[in-house]
Amino acid sequence: MGVLITGATGLLGTKIVELCLQKDVSVKYLTTRKEKIVTQKNYKGFYWNPENNEIDTDCFKNVEVIIHLAGGSISKRWTSSVKKDILDSRVLSTRVLHRGLKSLPKHTVTQIISASGINIYPDSLTRYYNEKETEIDDSFLGEVVKAWEAEVDTFFGLNLKIAKVRIGLVLSNEGGALPEFKKPTELGMGAVFGNGEQWQSWIHIDDVVRVFMFLLKYCGEGTFNAVAPNPVTQSELIKSIAKTLDKPMLLPNIPKVIMKVVLGEMHHLLFSSQRVSSKKLEDQGFVFKYHNLQPALSELLE
Repeated sequence: MGVLITGATGLLGTKIVELCLQKDVSVKYLTTRKEKIVTQKNYKGFYWNPENNEIDTDCFKNVEVIIHLAGGSISKRWTSSVKKDILDSRVLSTRVLHRGLKSLPKHTVTQIISASGINIYPDSLTRYYNEKETEIDDSFLGEVVKAWEAEVDTFFGLNLKIAKVRIGLVLSNEGGALPEFKKPTELGMGAVFGNGEQWQSWIHIDDVVRVFMFLLKYCGEGTFNAVAPNPVTQSELIKSIAKTLDKPMLLPNIPKVIMKVVLGEMHHLLFSSQRVSSKKLEDQGFVFKYHNLQPALSELLE
């Protein structure tokens, strides 16, 4: 089998590439930096530039599945230019993939598996979301995910099976939120944001990778929440990190108004609440390795 991966050098992409190669899946990847193009056994790079609508369509040759992960980081302060990059890096990259594939007289691609985000669900302390939810959060990230998924849906016109993976808070030592929570906690300065009641629908990095490989193996289609079966409140998350690191929690809760001054609009990441269900994936036969937070943190931090 041959796959084409965008975002192959990111936190998630690196892990997916590793697992594909272990399973003897031939990997092609797209990069905006020509110096990063390499050719090795079962691993070959191709150039693209979504901002300029450029793509080397040879990347699609002998490819059956596209795994689309490309997207600018949401963890930089949200200036106007950063917000534009967050949106464009997702929408334009998807559009260029579609145009490139559509331009070919014939191709072998049958499925696209695209990353997405649970940020599309409205901020709520009481609701419990599944993939049938149609209301969209009125935040910047809600609008980003809405536009991103709409662009992915254009692949229906090419008769591809489409899987959209709405990813929750990814726990990894190598990037994402966990190292940022870990640093102050190790210094005895871990603290809960606001009242700590906001829901955190988390998932271990290994399980996210396994979700993509599961959908690849079984040619899954539809929308899926990539979150562990047991979400926790932010208070539980921060206290569990401190407990795993055997560090005290000495600081009081940090008020929302302070983080709004420090982070601007980006403070939404710390205070939004989405309690999200993984039942659809489990009903399809996916088995999580990490159902509960403490074993996941123990594997990552101890």
